Formats: sequence, structure tokens, C-alpha cells
Amino acid sequence: MTTSPIVKAVIIGIFVLILVALGSAFVSLFRRRKDDDGKATVKALTVRVGLSIGLVVVIIILNALGVISPN
Repeated sequence: MTTSPIVKAVIIGIFVLILVALGSAFVSLFRRRKDDDGKATVKALTVRVGLSIGLVVVIIILNALGVISPN
């Protein structure tokens, strides 16, 4: 079964959001202010972990439903 372009776009979109969150954490890590205790970095990494878990769950569900198939 071929994967629809919409499914591919959603998976790639989530992956791009993961990379954006990782980049945001990297930038906030090195531009930290003295009065900030790293909350922005922790928040960005928390978002990244949440998106990663969500992506894995979406891929598992789509595979179970037969929408996507491994090569």
C-alpha cells in the first residue's frame, strides 16, 4: 500500500517541529541570562521530548491501521 502525501507531510512536519524545538533549546542554552535559571532550555527540551513521543505513537498507530508500511 502506498502512503498518502498527507501522511508523509504530517510526519515530516512533526519531525521539523522536533528540530525547531531542539534548535530553540540550543539557542536558549547559550544565550542564557544571569537572572534565568535555564527554564527556557528545559521547556524547549520538554516540548521536543513530547513531540518525539507523539511522533513514535503516531507512526505505531498508522502502522497498526495499515496506513503506512515498513520497507
